[in-house]
Amino acid sequence: MASFNCFILAFFVSLSLLSMDVSLAARNLLQLPPLPSVPNLPKLAVPPIPAIPTLPQPSLPTTQPSLPNPTLPPLPSLPTMPAFPKVTLPPMPSIPSIPNIPTTIPSIPLLSPPPAGN
Repeated sequence: MASFNCFILAFFVSLSLLSMDVSLAARNLLQLPPLPSVPNLPKLAVPPIPAIPTLPQPSLPTTQPSLPNPTLPPLPSLPTMPAFPKVTLPPMPSIPSIPNIPTTIPSIPLLSPPPAGN
């Protein structure tokens, strides 16, 4: 914690030394002789913007031209598929039954409380 306080103190000391340099620079700027004034520049005449000419509007056709109706050749007939023999699947094997998991927990004598001594 002491090193942190020392770091903060060193930070503020360096910050104050930096601000001294800034204040000295500001004083030097204030002691300079006044700067010469900027001369007035003549105003230039801007040419007027030319008018945009109006262009003729294109006319769009209102009807669609008729297209020729193409005739397609008839589709070729598919060849007949040969008959496949009928396949019978063997019967599904029976699924073995899953043994029942006991739901009661057997008591372990090591974890039972000691008998009460009277």
